[in-house]
Amino acid sequence: MTPEFHREIGMPRVAAIEYPYGRPVGQPNDKEGQRNVLVKALSVLQNAQLPGQVVHLPFTWPEAPQDTQWHPPEISPIVKLFLEEIKKAGAEARK
Repeated sequence: MTPEFHREIGMPRVAAIEYPYGRPVGQPNDKEGQRNVLVKALSVLQNAQLPGQVVHLPFTWPEAPQDTQWHPPEISPIVKLFLEEIKKAGAEARK
């Protein structure tokens, strides 16, 4: 997940995790690991005390960073399409 992006657009709270793009809850077929991430994320959302609060989840990806594909080679087409609106919404949320 990208907490800076979510903060920019004014999300009320964020459960952040440093997992590769496209795998926000974990590796395929890892039911226990995925469940742990989801339970912790829901707990953060339930217990966040401040607007805009970002809580980094206590999980690490099991592969070395140099062996992991973290991001696609270019920005998501949907984000690219709405980038100016996203920036504008973030600026309005910070007023």
